[in-house]
Amino acid sequence: MLTFLIVVGTLVTIRIRIRSTNQLINWSETAIIIGVAIAPAPWVILCTAVGIALAYHRMPRIKLAFGVGKNVLVAFGAAAVLTALDWRWPPEHALDLVAPLSVAYLVAALLDDLLAIPVIALAAGNRITRQFRTDLDLRIAGFVARFVVAVCTLMLLWADPRLLLAVPPLVLSLHLAYSARVRARTEQQAWQHLARATDALNVVEVDRVLTTAVTQAAELFSADEVEIHLHPSGRTVRGSTSGISHDGPPEETSAGTGTTVPITLEGHDRTDDIGVLRLRFRGPVRLSEREQYTLRTFASALCTAVRNAQAYAELARISEEHAYAASHDALTGLANRRHLLDQGTEQLSNRHADGVTALVLIDLNHFKEVNDTLGHAAGDRVLVQVADRLRAAARPDDLVARLGGDEFAVLLRGLPAPAVAAHRAEGLLATLNEPFELDGMRISVEASGGIAAPGTSGGMPELLRRADVAMYQAKRNGQRISTYAATSDTADLGRLTLGGELPRAVADQEFTVNFQPIVDLGTGEVLGAEALARWHHPTHGLIDPLRFLEAVERSGLLPAFADAILDQALLAVTGWRSAGFDLPVAVNVSPRSLLDPHFPTSVLARLRAHDLPPDRLILELTETLTLSQLDVVDQVLSRLRESGIQLALDDFGTGYSSLSLLSRIPVHELKIDRSFVTAMETSAEAAAVIRSTLDLGRSLDLTVVAEVEGGADDR
Repeated sequence: MLTFLIVVGTLVTIRIRIRSTNQLINWSETAIIIGVAIAPAPWVILCTAVGIALAYHRMPRIKLAFGVGKNVLVAFGAAAVLTALDWRWPPEHALDLVAPLSVAYLVAALLDDLLAIPVIALAAGNRITRQFRTDLDLRIAGFVARFVVAVCTLMLLWADPRLLLAVPPLVLSLHLAYSARVRARTEQQAWQHLARATDALNVVEVDRVLTTAVTQAAELFSADEVEIHLHPSGRTVRGSTSGISHDGPPEETSAGTGTTVPITLEGHDRTDDIGVLRLRFRGPVRLSEREQYTLRTFASALCTAVRNAQAYAELARISEEHAYAASHDALTGLANRRHLLDQGTEQLSNRHADGVTALVLIDLNHFKEVNDTLGHAAGDRVLVQVADRLRAAARPDDLVARLGGDEFAVLLRGLPAPAVAAHRAEGLLATLNEPFELDGMRISVEASGGIAAPGTSGGMPELLRRADVAMYQAKRNGQRISTYAATSDTADLGRLTLGGELPRAVADQEFTVNFQPIVDLGTGEVLGAEALARWHHPTHGLIDPLRFLEAVERSGLLPAFADAILDQALLAVTGWRSAGFDLPVAVNVSPRSLLDPHFPTSVLARLRAHDLPPDRLILELTETLTLSQLDVVDQVLSRLRESGIQLALDDFGTGYSSLSLLSRIPVHELKIDRSFVTAMETSAEAAAVIRSTLDLGRSLDLTVVAEVEGGADDR
């Protein structure tokens, strides 16, 4: 009878699936407690083993062995407690059995949990402490209900065995109530877990969506493994509650003897199939109706999350492309002006930045000739090569930018000292020395550079302006690199104010001309004079030419200014001739004037107006004339020379292309820059340049003029 009772108590179960294993909650300990209360312990243990074996005979051997062993230990523990309490059946009073049975049942319940929970935790992939706390209230309620049944059964047996007929309905009622509560709790937990799982999918990164989906689905459906396969990329993510085991292209997996539950990842409208979700179990599993609905809901949420993350990734990519395009040059990939200003401003505002900051501005010389001769496509390829060389020569902390056209900039950061900027700038320009390969041709590109350090105010725009001033100073002086100096800055506020007064000064004839004689060193005879423009300002007095000449060139008043100076110079020549001194006069010509095809006509008209022969006028051309290769300049110079006007090449020896200009421009005179004249007594190189220039002038039958101290600034 005890064996039968144990078999029935074991078969009346509540099933809970954990992965591919069904965990059973049964009434076996109730039968065991009743048995140890009324029968000898050895018989109870023997009947327990036989009853459990009969109930589990269709299960795998390992489960059969575990079930028999666990329940035998429970029976032994309960029997040992009653033996220790000197238990006798039947007791004198019915209530005398409550206390001993309570202790025995508590030991049996603890033994059952201690033996079963580690196994359940291992199957579920949970920690033992977490598994012990899971549904603790339900387990306690179940233990109490089964204890009440055991105590009531023994009381009825003590009072009148016929009353035992009331036990089956009581057991059935309790079992059904407890089963309903377990199912309700299980479903409640399942929906709560589904809500948490779908909420966890609300992230914007595809990788996090897939990782979260795999781990959440493995826990939600108690699956041994979860796999997500996406279309059309073929990306496959596989893992379990412990993490991701595979992320990449699909790979072969053995089918094994387990169960795979696939579901298509599609939205609620079922029109967008983005992949498939697969639940894998090591053993045979059949999902309940509730689990199937949960799986469909989870798959739909996953489909939405993946599509949202992919859309966000695409928007982020487009936004990043737009941000990159807004801050970088489309042709070279370098930073553009905006990015340079932003980075420079951030650098200058960083008070904790290490080292010194400087800016190098680089402009290519004669680059327009490449575009005009070979086309803009070839010019673009040269610019790309220039950008590559500058990028390779720059330090990792430096920022290389293209400001537009053929103008580049390099923001030098973390310099140990300001003087290092010049050395670094030399290295940058040196990378452009080697010719560029272009469709089998080797093209040389020269460049000028300006270096500037931050000022006390103005920020990055002021630093860029200073570098621009230094760069144009290098071009004017025929230097390769120039460092910004406030004394040579023609763009300060005072000069800007003077620029606004130029129209009035031209109209009121405030510009006058002084003359510097040109003397034959052999005889002391005066051979001519150079016209020096001066501005007699009514308020500021005599203004130095460096303060207004560049402003004049950049304004629209250059023709009027040039005519005014030329008229005064020719008027002086007319006066000299009347006094018996037939001397020519030299007048500087702005490079911008040579771009005007009507310039020769204007000059000849003024010579005729003053009744002077053309050879009485010498037009001085700066050697740094970067536009000398343009056709319009060639035509202007040819007309001037053919008309009899003499041409002089000013500041000879300071530029890069002295001899090439000399061979192209038909000049009559060379003017040696005063820097060589000043240094010829102390510098062997300067003396050698002067001797070479004199020899060159003699061989070409050219007049050679040396500028003495004071001449270079008096233009």
